[in-house]
Amino acid sequence: MSNGGAKAAVASVGAPQPLDWKFSQVFGERTAGEEVQEVDIISAIEFDGTGDHLATGDRGGRVVLFERTDTRDYAGHWRDLEKMDYPMNRHPEFRYKTEFQSHEPEFDYLKSLEIEEKINKIRWCQSANGALFLLSTNDKTIKFWKVQEKKVKKVCDMNMDSSKAMGNGPIVDSSISTSSKQFIENGGYIRNDFSFPTGGFPSLRLPVTSLETNLMARCRRIYAHAHDYHINSISNNSDGETFISADDLRINLWNLEISNQSFNIVDVKPANMEDLTEVITSAEFHPKHCNMLAYSSSKGSIRLIDMRQSALCDTHSKLFEEQDDPGTRSFFTEIIASISDIKFANDGRHILSRDYMTLKLWDINMDSGPVATFQVHEHLRPKLCDLYENDSIFDKFECCLSGDGLRVATGSYSNLFRVFGCSEGSAEATTLEASKNPTRGQGQTSSRPCRSLGSLSGVVRRVKGADNLGVDANGNTSDFTTKLLHLAWHPTENSIACAASNSLYMYYA
Repeated sequence: MSNGGAKAAVASVGAPQPLDWKFSQVFGERTAGEEVQEVDIISAIEFDGTGDHLATGDRGGRVVLFERTDTRDYAGHWRDLEKMDYPMNRHPEFRYKTEFQSHEPEFDYLKSLEIEEKINKIRWCQSANGALFLLSTNDKTIKFWKVQEKKVKKVCDMNMDSSKAMGNGPIVDSSISTSSKQFIENGGYIRNDFSFPTGGFPSLRLPVTSLETNLMARCRRIYAHAHDYHINSISNNSDGETFISADDLRINLWNLEISNQSFNIVDVKPANMEDLTEVITSAEFHPKHCNMLAYSSSKGSIRLIDMRQSALCDTHSKLFEEQDDPGTRSFFTEIIASISDIKFANDGRHILSRDYMTLKLWDINMDSGPVATFQVHEHLRPKLCDLYENDSIFDKFECCLSGDGLRVATGSYSNLFRVFGCSEGSAEATTLEASKNPTRGQGQTSSRPCRSLGSLSGVVRRVKGADNLGVDANGNTSDFTTKLLHLAWHPTENSIACAASNSLYMYYA
């Protein structure tokens, strides 16, 4: 093979082919013209660490769990599988497992504020002894749940067959009350005119019981009264014992087993609230180092902190931000720069952030700027004034990474979501619709790097998406009333779960 052929082969290996996404499942599909209740709209999605369980939360305060059903043990069945020609690579299938009411609406009498029951975030904890554990939170209160199968004994039949004749009348009666009655334990009494029927009772049945296995959700801990502002994030630590919760101005550290005490580790509240210039928008623990966490701000910056430095982490160990061109600043610059979500890659090396216009990938070893920027809403820039008027500019879109770190995804309007390749030389930029036909009117978007000057970890690579995102084949503009805010990527496979209003759609590649 010539050197040119070898280089081409290396390039093809370095840039994987775009994935071919297919529809897998939908739960709660809305029929045409069906009115969606506000409480049924999904507000949180999260896979567990194995990918075998999926949890969703809604605005009605409910948590719904799904479990995977397509995993099989193939050991010892190779010959049978060969005879059946059974496909080994099946797409993931989930089924409804259980649901429970996590939060109820409350009222803060001290501040005269209603606290809605909407689930803001769900995070899975380590499972143990066949039980599932997870954290859920609304604006003010975090709850720690244990979901486990319980065997419940159920009585199927009464002791005696009351349909048979019993001589002079019933044995017991609780409808008359006199002082001369002989009372028995169950609240009835023995009648004075009672006599055994001739030949005894024709039918006597012993109590028949059965064991039923039911899934029971039990709240083990409630972590409350620690946040003055709305909780926007919760994140488990890799130590399996602690987690953080973040609101606009503070981040608190909790122990899972202690609900009446937390430690304030970040506090950005100024002495005078008039001096407040930015707020915390998202926070997440490092996936491997229990002493490190990152949080984002409304000014578009990400701070990496090390809890070993001090008890109160007022100073950051690293700051990640991209400087704006002063000549392009406008009234909307700071609003659209606000980061709505951050996620660590599984390797802990990269951080993915989502602001209103873009997805950005950051290398924690390089704080000079993002290593890749993916345009998501650039086509909406001329409409920022309209988006401000209808409050759409404040929509908070989430983001996610694939388990191998080669791709990223985020949502958009018209129930669309986008998948980008972030490996060296990748030009993948796919637009999909949350429907049974995800590629309807979309397909593969032409994506080309504006500049590519080297490796991913060394320079900024800016990927430009299609200028007509949100405009279908007929030229229809984006529908700002249908937005895909929440999505999650399976931890080990190319499978995405996303929420479109009250419907949960799942796709695989």
